[in-house]
Amino acid sequence: MNPRKKVDLKLIIVGALGVGKTSLLHQYVHKTFFEEYQTTLGASILSKIIILDDTTLKLQIWDTGGQERFRSMVSTFYKGSDGCILAFDVTDPESFEALGIWRDDVLAKIIPMEQSYPMVVLGNKIDLEDRKVPQEVAHEWCKEKDMPYFEVSAKNDINVVQAFEVLASQALLRYQGTVESHLVDSIKLSPGQPKSKCC
Repeated sequence: MNPRKKVDLKLIIVGALGVGKTSLLHQYVHKTFFEEYQTTLGASILSKIIILDDTTLKLQIWDTGGQERFRSMVSTFYKGSDGCILAFDVTDPESFEALGIWRDDVLAKIIPMEQSYPMVVLGNKIDLEDRKVPQEVAHEWCKEKDMPYFEVSAKNDINVVQAFEVLASQALLRYQGTVESHLVDSIKLSPGQPKSKCC
């Protein structure tokens, strides 16, 4: 594909309250980090344009609220997404244990539901001393689910770009596959009815 071809991709970030979803997004898009963020209510959206595999990608990244009471509203934002970041806080075991619920919730809302939907897992806040979720445990969980895992720090900008771009790359591959299958389907012409001859 050539870089003049633009592809719009919708990515979502989900995870428990306080794991650093907003920090990760701002670090990736703006290269900024603030100690304090207001709790995201519903969702906020940031965009970033990158070039990947000779294709210009416009990423529309939805930062979703992690509060339980917003779960049903937040899940409406999953529809039409091309990929998902599941985030947890390595100092908060409960946020790690909740990953399965978030993953199932996203997959249940994707239409059609499919296992090839791109997801990556980010273990955030590796810059902090009081780590509670061992790296091996997180790796093993992701391996079982066949999802890439990144140890990241939004504060120190560790592995943030790599994580987002691996997801963007997977989402692009899925998008290209979908486009190609639509093209193939539209080329399969059904045989027409024989025309009746006129005298």
